[in-house]
Amino acid sequence: MSTSDSYIIQDAISEPSYEEDDLDSLPSSIDSSDLDSEESSDAEKEWEASLQQLELVLTMVIIPYAGKYFGRKFAYYSWAKWMEWMYPVEVRFTNKTIFKAAGAVEAAASL
Repeated sequence: MSTSDSYIIQDAISEPSYEEDDLDSLPSSIDSSDLDSEESSDAEKEWEASLQQLELVLTMVIIPYAGKYFGRKFAYYSWAKWMEWMYPVEVRFTNKTIFKAAGAVEAAASL
């Protein structure tokens, strides 16, 4: 037995008839499994589309906003520490709620 013989499977009928080819290629009825696969593929497409929309919202709105907010917060913190280190001053934020709200409004202003 040669190596090429081990991979080739010979059919019992050497030439299939034309009618058998036509019948094999056309579905005789619609199976419920075909409908289930179509429904699952539609659901999968909708799921992928919703994931893509969520990714767009995250990358275009939420992440830039959070970056600006926390970047400004870090800038104020580092500025206060530098001023206290460099000069004999004490930097205090008297109302933390207003400070946080102002930071949120400033971050959203240019979006």
